[in-house]
Amino acid sequence: MADSDKNDVDGIRKDLEKQIADLRSEVSRLSASLAEHGEALYEGAKEEAGELYANAATQARGAARQVKTQAHAVSEAIRENPGTAATVLSSAGLLGFLIGLLVGQAVSNSNNHSRRWY
Repeated sequence: MADSDKNDVDGIRKDLEKQIADLRSEVSRLSASLAEHGEALYEGAKEEAGELYANAATQARGAARQVKTQAHAVSEAIRENPGTAATVLSSAGLLGFLIGLLVGQAVSNSNNHSRRWY
């Protein structure tokens, strides 16, 4: 009876060792597969980021050219019409000052005194 128990235990142990070996093999295979998949995802993301950067750089260069063109046009208009430019800038400054006064009055007339900083 002891021999049959020992044979059963040996058989179970061999079965478990085989299952463990199979599981180790499967884990190794899955690890390799995940590593390959991760590398592919990384490369894809890297390429997409490069494309996005290239597109953004192209758009930024175009915007810079447009701003330069507009600034040149404005400076030419100011050179050709200095009186008009001074009048427009003075009017804009005065209008901004008046808007500031109106906003200040509206804020000071409000009944909520707890929000004042002083």
